[in-house]
This record gives sequence, C-alpha cells and structure tokens, in this order.
Amino acid sequence: MKNPTRPKSSSISELTSQALYFEYTKAADPIGSGSISQVPYAEFPASLHQGGSTALIPLDVSEALGCEGPATSPALCANFAHILPGEQLTTSLNATSILIYVMRGSGCTEFGDLVIPWQTGDFIVLPTGSPARHMADTDSAFYLVHDEPLLRYLGAEAKTPRFKPTLYTAESSRAKLQEVERDGEAVNRSRISVLLANKEMDQTLTVTHTLWAMLGVLPEGTVQLPHRHQSVALDLILDCEPGCYSLVGPKLDAGGAIIDPVRVDWQPYSAFITPPGHWHAHHNESGKKAHLIPMQDAGLHTYLRSLDIRFVLPGKS
Repeated sequence: MKNPTRPKSSSISELTSQALYFEYTKAADPIGSGSISQVPYAEFPASLHQGGSTALIPLDVSEALGCEGPATSPALCANFAHILPGEQLTTSLNATSILIYVMRGSGCTEFGDLVIPWQTGDFIVLPTGSPARHMADTDSAFYLVHDEPLLRYLGAEAKTPRFKPTLYTAESSRAKLQEVERDGEAVNRSRISVLLANKEMDQTLTVTHTLWAMLGVLPEGTVQLPHRHQSVALDLILDCEPGCYSLVGPKLDAGGAIIDPVRVDWQPYSAFITPPGHWHAHHNESGKKAHLIPMQDAGLHTYLRSLDIRFVLPGKS
C-alpha cells in the first residue's frame, strides 16, 4: 500500500497564536498572584425562599469567582427552590449529581419512571438522566446543590448515571444522628454528625462521586474546634437560637485560635460559604442544640486525594 499524500501543514502562526510562557514564580500560584480570585465569603438569608412565586433561586457568586454562572463555588451551585402548593418546578441540569434537602413542605419528584415522595427533613440524591419534576402538596422549599459549574468548566456533558436515585428519609437520618449523640464517646469527638453515603461510592464513602453531605448537631454550650479542608463548604443552618455562630479565617495563632476571624451568625434555613483552606469553628452559646448541613465538593477531592482535612485538637495548634 502506498503512503497517503501528506496534507499541507496548517499555518504555524495560527497554531501558535494562543501559546504563552510564564516564569515559574509568576504563575505557580495564580490565587496568590491575583490572577484568579479566591472563593468569597457570602451569606444567603432565609427570606430568599420564604415568599414569592415558584422558582429556583441560585445562590450565585459567579461574578466574584470570574466564571460563567450561576455558581456558588468553582465546582458547585447551591440553590433555594420555592414551590407553591399545587404547583411544580422542573429542573433540567447538565450535572452528574443533584443533592436536595427538603427544608419545608411535602410533595413528590418525578424522575424518569420513578416517583419519589418527600417531606420536611428528607434528602434526595439524583444522578444525571431525566429532567426532574418537583410537585408540591403544601408550600415547600428545597436546598438544592449540583455540580453543573464543574461540567461547564470542563466543557463536558453528563451522560452516564454513576448511582441510582436515592432517598434518605428524615426519620432514618435523624434516628442515626440521635444514635451517634447517645454514644458514650460522642463527647470526645470533634464533630457529632452523620455522613450520607451511597453503596456505589466505595472509594470515597460519600453521597455521590462529587458531592459530600453531613447532618450534624452542635450541642448547647459547646465549641467545635477549628478545622480546615480544601473542599468548599456550602453550609445550611437548620435550627438554632441566637448565640450560634461560626468563626472563619485563613490562619491560626500559636494556641490554635483563628486570627482575625469573620463571624457568621447563624439563622434558621439560611446558608453561607466557607472558602477552601480556611479554618472554621462553630460556637453554640445559646441554651438549645442546633443543627446544620454542610454540602461540599469533597467527593471529588477525596477521589483526587486532595481533601487535606486537618483538625485543631484540644490544647494543640
């Protein structure tokens, strides 16, 4: 067989027009040099989902991130969803994972040939596939987090479901949390919480291959000492009394306290962003226990071996 005729080379100037070079120290840390922005602090009040019409309400900081929106972190988009009684909301997302917490109400979600009933306190996790049609029987609100910003950045389309649609009922998740609270070793642990997981995620032990979710309790009169990780936390407060707050900051002093922290006062069914790599501590100076749900892109970080979670232990920095 004869060699095929070699095609004419494309223009060298065209092929090299996008090429750049940087001296190492000028580009090794784009965040430190200011080339890209840090994940900002941001708070999102409960008033966003307590009135108005049926709608999906993105908690969007894409302008601060310098990326296409909506996005609440480089990889994730958190949303409040409000559905009026007898109405429906359809979500059709290019996402591998959609994680929903039902803040109030009752109804069902139609996904493919499944009809998933839900009520206050339930978690629903959906893979890529069919659009989801959410129908409310009573005034309802979701906290809904998905990874469409990650797919958008990669220029990828989610096509293959990595897990089955899964329901974590309020009854079962709260029962498991109460079991952990009653454990005699609970007082010696840095967190009193349960992590949601899926049988398909045997390498990451997370709720999906990209997402991580925790249901936690902060007992009255306690402090959860500072910890940090490279995943972005999108924190939802469930219930609390005045005197519950988080302190957040990038550095610790020699005694393990956060230097010049930002204080985030908790409000029921409000949300806030904890940036990656920032130390954060939770305080409950009220007379009642409080509950919270952090959702993160820690499933992805765990698989990449880049989570780098660290804790301040009592008496140590």
